[in-house]
Amino acid sequence: MATIKDVAKKANVSVATVSRVINQKGYVNEETRLLVETAINDLNYIPNELARSLFNKHSKLIGVLVPHFDTQFYAELIEGIENQAMKLGYKIMLSNTQDDAKREKDYIHIYSQYNIDGIIVASNAHNVDQLIKSDLPIVTVDHILSENIPSITSNNILGGIIAAQKLISGGSRYILELRGPSFLLTVSERSLGFRQVLVQNNIPYISYDGDLLNPDIDAITKIIESHPEIDGIFATSDFLAIHAENIINKMGKKIPEDIQIVGFDNIVYTTLVSPTITTIEQPIRRMGELALETLVKLLNEETISEFHSVLDVKLIERESTK
Repeated sequence: MATIKDVAKKANVSVATVSRVINQKGYVNEETRLLVETAINDLNYIPNELARSLFNKHSKLIGVLVPHFDTQFYAELIEGIENQAMKLGYKIMLSNTQDDAKREKDYIHIYSQYNIDGIIVASNAHNVDQLIKSDLPIVTVDHILSENIPSITSNNILGGIIAAQKLISGGSRYILELRGPSFLLTVSERSLGFRQVLVQNNIPYISYDGDLLNPDIDAITKIIESHPEIDGIFATSDFLAIHAENIINKMGKKIPEDIQIVGFDNIVYTTLVSPTITTIEQPIRRMGELALETLVKLLNEETISEFHSVLDVKLIERESTK
């Protein structure tokens, strides 16, 4: 593999001159620049990006922490982050924490070693102190890490309010709330808005709190069977809403005639099941784009007009409600 010294020798210039051409810093006349670029191409020289980042004090590399890749939410979010990163001249280092504190800690350590410019935290942060002590610019997505760290979220409370209003307007009078898991800020906020409307309208409800990716299907089935008066379900994620629909279909009940369902996120799978699922849409890709834009502003020491951005949500009506 060719080295920077090989390039300098072939172009008959100094290593410092090659470095200035590669890093686009300092004056190099056009004739010399052309000689260096030709030598780089002829030798197929690949610059050491880590060394370049240490020289420039910027790697143009952003770390992105996510808890898993198993849902469409994170697929869309990552796509939004990466697309905007490419537009602004950055690359991302994607890290799957699997919602594990040790894995997350290891990734934060790696980010420090590899001269990462900043971090987008879309995972359930377990090492808040370490993240803050890293001195790296941070932006969080879908939750708030600290009042002093910029965040991008959707209006989860309003989403819960809209979901409750839709079920009630369709005639639901005893509602099952499927949450997963409730320790997440997004879930608790959706639940807060939802329950406010139910209390205001004297609508009784029961809640199931479980895992987002692997909910206890038997437990949910037993709840519905033991409460035949349930005529509406609000799921704090579309993933849970799809599980609920499968359960109800297997029980022989009709949707929405017997039980209405409202989900949250508006992932594509809500249009592929039968009946299609009414849901609360949040702008997932835009959340990713805005997170990247905000982090770049931090890196450039630009003013952030809205430190904690809350994006609008809206109801997408389909066949699972009246």
